Amino acid sequence: MPSAETTPTSVREQDPVRPTKEDEVAASGSELIGGPIGRRALLGTSWWTPVRIIALVAIGMFALGLVQKAPCYNGAWFFGASSQYTHACYSDIPHLYQGRGFADGLVPYFDKLAGDMEYLEYPVLTGVFMEVASWLTPGSGSIQDQEQWYWMVNAGMLMVCAAVIAVCVTRTQTRRPWDGLLVALAPAFALTATINWDLLAVALTAAAMLMWSRGRSLAFGILLGLATAAKLYPVFLLGPLFVLCWRAGKWRDFGKALVGTVFAWLVVNLPVMLLAWDGWSQFYRFSQERGVDFGSFWLIMAQNSTDPLSTETVNTLATLLMLLCCAGIAALTLTAPRRPRFAQLAFLIVAAFILTNKVYSPQYVLWLVPLAVLARPRWRDFLIWQACEVAYFLGIWLYLAYTTSGDAHKGLPPDGYHWAIGLHLLGTLYLCAVVVRDILMPERDPVRRAGDDDPSGGVLDRAEDVFVLGPAAHPPRHAAHFDAQPVEWGSREATDGSL
Repeated sequence: MPSAETTPTSVREQDPVRPTKEDEVAASGSELIGGPIGRRALLGTSWWTPVRIIALVAIGMFALGLVQKAPCYNGAWFFGASSQYTHACYSDIPHLYQGRGFADGLVPYFDKLAGDMEYLEYPVLTGVFMEVASWLTPGSGSIQDQEQWYWMVNAGMLMVCAAVIAVCVTRTQTRRPWDGLLVALAPAFALTATINWDLLAVALTAAAMLMWSRGRSLAFGILLGLATAAKLYPVFLLGPLFVLCWRAGKWRDFGKALVGTVFAWLVVNLPVMLLAWDGWSQFYRFSQERGVDFGSFWLIMAQNSTDPLSTETVNTLATLLMLLCCAGIAALTLTAPRRPRFAQLAFLIVAAFILTNKVYSPQYVLWLVPLAVLARPRWRDFLIWQACEVAYFLGIWLYLAYTTSGDAHKGLPPDGYHWAIGLHLLGTLYLCAVVVRDILMPERDPVRRAGDDDPSGGVLDRAEDVFVLGPAAHPPRHAAHFDAQPVEWGSREATDGSL
């Protein structure tokens, strides 16, 4: 059996991976629609291509998420202190329409707000998104009517983002288009899609990953810069990309990606920086000054301590932990027996940021979903992680119901909420551990087991190493050390057991 390095690209692209043949959970789930695909099936002869099907499924799941918010839309956002939490349908969007001055026609970053928050506390591109939605919101009727309209307008715009994410993931690894169903059917994705505006940054990041997989380094950088102008986390992808390009000697491509990122970020941010510095810097000041908050292990420590750490100390420790994770990922990249796939490291770096951060809002799971699908396209592991995230989604709203229901204390007490946080942390750590195992034991990676090297890696795909450390500097003939028969890339007999 030839290796992935010597198998012609055209041969591999014409042989798409069938999930019902490669994945036991997918095969079992396919019984709902007639069972696994047969060997005599005519593929590619219908209008219903994987991209179109997955885009429609993503829109359908997004619509179900809107239905889940119906109790709040019909009143829970506006009446009762805790009903929006007991129905688990809270969203920032309607509340910030008036709370951040959009109802009064204030210009984000330029006009001061009444209250504790002087300016809009979101990055500039997200602020533009919010402002455009306010322009499309009818200004007539009661403030409740306007807030309902504002949420619906934003939901429509975010639905487009959700479809873009599903399509980009589907097309990033061309031989594995059906992996996009993991994004489309992710329950936590549907439940959290309209809590905030994170889908804008996620869509731009997914588009950037698609461009990198096509070898378009500059386009990747521009899209990543726009994503960073909408949310901070996408910039972390440059770290693992730097180490991967170092190992492969692809400095020119990394340089173009870096230039594109900086240029796009400056185009969006520089005008506001120059004309409204105080408003522009509000996001960064708020991030620095914000205390320990929901969803983090820091909160568990603070609520179980008689002398909790100060915000400044938590900031320092969280930064040190993140730097330690970055160093670990860099060491893993340079010493792994096979150069890790870009998607694997992208998932690990964003997960590290989430795990060490002092706050974890439930919609942050959206950051990880597309990266998790590209890093570990395996239904079993993905669903285990999603179950943990859904449990956390319910846990935070029940905890807020407990804290806002007065003496009635209807909901989940702090100790119960700590268990929900722990479940979220364990689920994310579990998926990280599986991805790290795939890096150290490439024969267990579902993508490489099917015969590919790094389909989302662009210029890194099948590239030769020029700089490695440790065991990788003296590789054996085959992919990894183990006692059984050596692995040949592309061999379907690489592992006999479950992945």
